[in-house]
Amino acid sequence: MHQSSSPAAPTDEQRIECAARGLLRGIGRLSQTLFRTGDFGLTRSQAAVLDALEDGPRRVTALAAYTGMAQPRVTVVLQSLEGRGLASRARCAPDRRVVEASMTPAGRELLDEGRRRMAAALLKGLDAGVDDSERAVGAARDALTTLLNAMESETS
Repeated sequence: MHQSSSPAAPTDEQRIECAARGLLRGIGRLSQTLFRTGDFGLTRSQAAVLDALEDGPRRVTALAAYTGMAQPRVTVVLQSLEGRGLASRARCAPDRRVVEASMTPAGRELLDEGRRRMAAALLKGLDAGVDDSERAVGAARDALTTLLNAMESETS
């Protein structure tokens, strides 16, 4: 007589790992879709550097750390943004060896316009099938914040 063994039920860890894989895929796809709808006319690297400059000037080394790019790559990206009038670089007065980058008003305008297009596309998509768009977006933001805070406390 042949006994069939049914597979063991997944453990909590396996279920969370499976959910995490799905979350990562979903975040990646959402990010790509939103970036496309933003129609920035920038590469993702250029947009990441502009985003990092949003709160004020940063050293090139800080931009590299913030964006996860190598410092030489950040320098190339900054050169391209400067060429388009979206960012500027200057030597730091207290330490002339240090270069700080800033977003120009044109860079701010481009970033803001792209984000408005992204938000409009997200809301349009949600209006097609979600009863309370604001609540859905808020819940997603809160969940991501919770996960990010947990990850940041784990790595610090």
